[in-house]
This record gives sequence, C-alpha cells and structure tokens, in this order.
Amino acid sequence: MTYVLASDNWSGAHPEVLDALIAANAGEEMSYGRDRYTARLQDIIRSHFGPRAEAFPVFNGTGANVVALQSMQPSWGGVICASSAHVNTDEGGAPERVAGLKMLPAATTDGKLTPRHVRELARDFGNVHHAQPSVVSITQSTELGTLYTPDEIADIADLAHGYGMSVHLDGARLANAAAALDVPLSALTTDLGVDVVSLGGTKNGLLFGELVVVLDPARSVGIGYIRKYTMQLASKMRYISAQFIALLEGDLWLRGAHHANAQAALLRSLVEDVPGLTITQPTQANAVFAILPPAIDDAVRRIAEFQTWNSVTGEVRWMCSHETDDATVRGFAAALHELSAGLIAGC
Repeated sequence: MTYVLASDNWSGAHPEVLDALIAANAGEEMSYGRDRYTARLQDIIRSHFGPRAEAFPVFNGTGANVVALQSMQPSWGGVICASSAHVNTDEGGAPERVAGLKMLPAATTDGKLTPRHVRELARDFGNVHHAQPSVVSITQSTELGTLYTPDEIADIADLAHGYGMSVHLDGARLANAAAALDVPLSALTTDLGVDVVSLGGTKNGLLFGELVVVLDPARSVGIGYIRKYTMQLASKMRYISAQFIALLEGDLWLRGAHHANAQAALLRSLVEDVPGLTITQPTQANAVFAILPPAIDDAVRRIAEFQTWNSVTGEVRWMCSHETDDATVRGFAAALHELSAGLIAGC
C-alpha cells in the first residue's frame, strides 16, 4: 500500500460538489458571470464576509493572487510578504512576470509576518529608485501550517493602513484556519481590516476554481478588466460558482476543513515519538512538517507519497485533506514506527 500524504490538491472533489456541477449543467445560462449561479454566489459571499463583499471567480490560485495583487496597487508597487509565501516561491514568478510587481520578502521561521517585518520593509517611500511598498500579503493558514491569531492579523492590518498600504490575504487554506480557530470567515478577514482575499476552493473539495473576494472596494481598482486580460475570466462561470455555492451555502467547507485538521493532529500524535524523527513546526491546521531519520528516509519514500519541503535540511511535509482516512494515517504512522524499530534493532 502507498500512503498518500502529498497534498490536499491530490484529493478528489466532494460528491456534493460534483452533484452541484451536474445540476448546474441543465439548460442554458448567460456567459461571463451573468448567470444565476454567480448572482447567488454573491449573496452567499456577503453572508460570510459582509455586505460590501464581492466575489470574482477565477480558474486557479495563482490567478487569484495575481488578479488580486494587481488590482490593489500601481505597477511600481511592492508586496511585503513572508519569504515562504506562495506568491514569492510557488507562483512561477507570475506576480513579477504577469503583474510586474516586486516581492519584498521577509525571512521568517514560522511563515508568519509580524509588525516588525512590516516596519523593516515599509521604507523608501517617494524614492524613484525603489519599488513602493503598497500591499502587505499574509497567508492563512501559512505555507508552514501555522496560524495567525485574529489579534495578529489586526495588528498587521492597522500598521499597513497607517502606512497607506492595503492588506491581501492568501486564503487557499482559510477554511482550515477558521475551523482550527473556531471562528467564522469574517472574523479572520473583514472584521480585522483585510481588504482583499484569495479564497481557496480546490484544496477543500472543489474540482477547480478559486475566488478573489474584494472586501473594501476602495482598495481594489479595475479588477474586472484585470481578470479578463490575465486570462482568468471564465465564459461558463456557472461551473465555478455552482461549486462554491455547494461549498459555502451550508457547512461543507467547515466539515472538510475540520476533518483535514483532525487527521493532521492525529498523524502528529502518532509519529512524534518515533525515535530520531523531529517535528519542525506546530501542527495547527492540516499539515505536519518533520525531518525523518536519514537512515529510513529512502524506505519511507518507497511506501508513501509526500513532499520534500527543504532539500537542504531534509524537512518533509505530510498533508491531510477532506478525504484522508484513518487507515492512511494510522497505517503510515505504524510503518514509520516499524521502520524505526528495525533501524534500532540493526544497530
């Protein structure tokens, strides 16, 4: 058996999402977002994020981030972010190549920006030789599986706005953060001064599609045009919107996130006493980061699919999703213990 803990992007779509797609496939609908599903989605988004919120469906997470960031600043702007942020490391240079924006990364140990990081990078205003810091982008939950508390987000938002900057939240796993902190989506965004959110769906059970959610219209300019010329405007938008309706109208988003988080917590509890294994980050959402004992590294990779996060240190990432089951978690943990015991016995 191969244990799959590679990514929540590897998971299948929720059956309820597939049912919603089938239902949306009946008959004809107007194109480019003028359909009744996209109209309904706006009501649902406002129920989660407040009366001024507006959702712009796009195809993927990179598109959501590029469209969002480009709408929030001039072409000479700079984006303050954690060095590990997806917009800095895993977008193939899209914010720079497509949007022409400069990333201003801060080195962090846990994937989280702090007010100190923002103060250090919010400089050179008015200097034509330097990109102008315009947006602070945070990720919730972070690429290292850690969480910002509401107070931490509020502190960053207040500071950013004080400098005249806007706040973007990459929420590819915002559902996992809200589930872990037991708060509504607005309590991590609208209520704290976040201006624009890239809201994930694919990692929480959608077949495809993400949203750019504009919370403060004054902080986002021309987003409709930007979405079009960056090739993120879907003609048959109903198929993205119908999936998000299925995800967000009820509690499907929360059920999937709770399950993924719980499986990650279970995995950590079962492997943290494996001799020689080092857990490298807090397990606060649906990811476990660890360094394997070098002697069993190859053997573990023969029985499981997972990502090497840092090839220099040997840090790996085990990711749980809405469909990760107990058999996978318990079987993988048992295999780790067995391999480790065999190593010790052979010493």
